[in-house]
Amino acid sequence: MSQEICVYCEQVDNQVPLIPFTFRGETYAICPQHLPILIHKPEQLADTLPGAVFLGGAEGHSHD
Repeated sequence: MSQEICVYCEQVDNQVPLIPFTFRGETYAICPQHLPILIHKPEQLADTLPGAVFLGGAEGHSHD
């Protein structure tokens, strides 16, 4: 990948800050606005993140 893009909204790193992460040996990036999707509803990334449908969300997860 020549320029990093958000796996959800496809904005590039000269438009928004991006947070890199690795998954199944590949490096991806996500913008801070969509980080909650990666944490709580990763299945919504199934089209752009192979295998994300099997991650499951953070049901019952609390920020107490």
